[in-house]
Amino acid sequence: MSGHDDYTHTGSVDMTDNSTRIDQEAIDQLTALVGKYPQKRSALLPMLHYVQAIDGRVSPRGIEVCAEILDITPAQVAGVATFYTMYKRRPAGKHHIGVCTTALCAVMGGDALLETVERKLGITTEQTTEDGMFSLEKVECNAACDFAPVMMVNWEFMDNMTPEKAEQLLDDLAEGREVHSTRGPQITSWADSEKVLAGINDGKADEGPSAGTPSLEGVRLAAEKGWTGTPDAESQKGGDS
Repeated sequence: MSGHDDYTHTGSVDMTDNSTRIDQEAIDQLTALVGKYPQKRSALLPMLHYVQAIDGRVSPRGIEVCAEILDITPAQVAGVATFYTMYKRRPAGKHHIGVCTTALCAVMGGDALLETVERKLGITTEQTTEDGMFSLEKVECNAACDFAPVMMVNWEFMDNMTPEKAEQLLDDLAEGREVHSTRGPQITSWADSEKVLAGINDGKADEGPSAGTPSLEGVRLAAEKGWTGTPDAESQKGGDS
């Protein structure tokens, strides 16, 4: 390997684990993703999500395949993969759990929620259970403050959580019982969600409400009271003349 292609020290991709499930079908799918973009390098982010769907992480083989398809160096691919926290350097679980402990979620019990999940799973953040069922991440804001505290399961929202709800949720997932996101589809697996992020339609976009009641409260009040938007400058000028 030439010095310019040496990416073994880029970020923290586990270069000791060379296992992979990337086959010709996966390579064909990665190649197809490139065709969706006018500049092929723009496909790198969705390609990395697809690599994770197949290998459970950004694998050394996944890095090499992306580099070959995009005609860039493995070091360039690894640099992108290790910049974003959504790309995992070591295998994630079948279900990836994210707990928000930022600002409002913390005030509303996010820290206690995280402690409960850690105790229940027997792992800490950035770890995966031995059976490969769960991995855990402490998330910096899920942009769902009106539903705090919030958990994510495979990037799907679980709103207004409590430690008791969290324990039941984890039990249901572990036992394979049907679980639905608060504002989204039935939970399947992290790998399935990664394929969606890669741009592959799973047909579930319309499952669940698009917005919850707290998010729509302002719209409801405006309709009830007949409020409208602020008039633009020209309308105000005309009204003053």
